[in-house]
Amino acid sequence: MAFVRPFRPADAENAMYICRATLPPNLAASQGAYKIAPYVWTLQYTHLSPRNCFVLDDGQGRAVGYVIGCPDVFAFAEAYPRYVSEVLQSEQGRQDVPAPEQLDTLEPWSVPVSPDGAEKTVNDRCMAQLAYSARWLLLEGVEGKSELVDKYRATMHIDMVPEFQGQGWGRKLIESFVDSVRSSGADYGRGIHIGVSGENTKVVPFYEKLQFRVYEGGEKEGNVWMVRDV
Repeated sequence: MAFVRPFRPADAENAMYICRATLPPNLAASQGAYKIAPYVWTLQYTHLSPRNCFVLDDGQGRAVGYVIGCPDVFAFAEAYPRYVSEVLQSEQGRQDVPAPEQLDTLEPWSVPVSPDGAEKTVNDRCMAQLAYSARWLLLEGVEGKSELVDKYRATMHIDMVPEFQGQGWGRKLIESFVDSVRSSGADYGRGIHIGVSGENTKVVPFYEKLQFRVYEGGEKEGNVWMVRDV
C-alpha cells in the first residue's frame, strides 16, 4: 500500500521521471526542455534541502509523487553554488544541461520557430540560465516577485504520476511539507509561495482547499502565484 515518507537519495532518478512525466504540453514537446526540466524544478531541492522533501512510495520502494521545496529561499540561494558544482557540473548534469554562456541578462522564455514568429518554443538557453542561477530562478523576475518572496520565503513544488492522483495523497504530501517548514527553525516569513503554470490553472481549486490563496502578480509572467500562511 502506498504511503508518504521522507525523500532518500536513491529516489533522485524517480523524482526526475516524475518531473518529466508531469510537464505541461509546451515543455514536454521540447526535447531540450524535457531534459533540463528536473534541473530547474526538482533536483536542487532534493540535493540542498532533503529534510523538506517527501515522496509518495507505491509500497514497493518506488517514488510515484513528491513534494519538494525549502523553508527560506534566501538561505537556499546562498547554498546554491554547491548544487551547481555537485549536480549541474557532474557528468550527467553537463550532458543534460548546456552551461549558459552568461548569467547577467536572462534570455527570453520562448523563441520563434516560424517565419512570422507566431509559433514559438521554449528557449533552452533560458532554462539553462534558470537552472544555474538561484537569483533568476527564485528571487527576481516580473514586478512584484521580489516582494512576494520577501514575505513568503518558503517555496514548494508537488508532482504526482496520474494513476495516483485524486486519492488524497496530494494533501498528505503538502501537510508533510508544511510541518517540515514549521519545525525547520528557518526564517520562512509569513509562509509558503508557489507558482502554478498558466497551462495548469485547473489545479488552483485544489490548492485553495489546502489553505492557499491567489496572490496578485503572477499573471504578469503568465502564471498564477499562490501563498499559504504558516
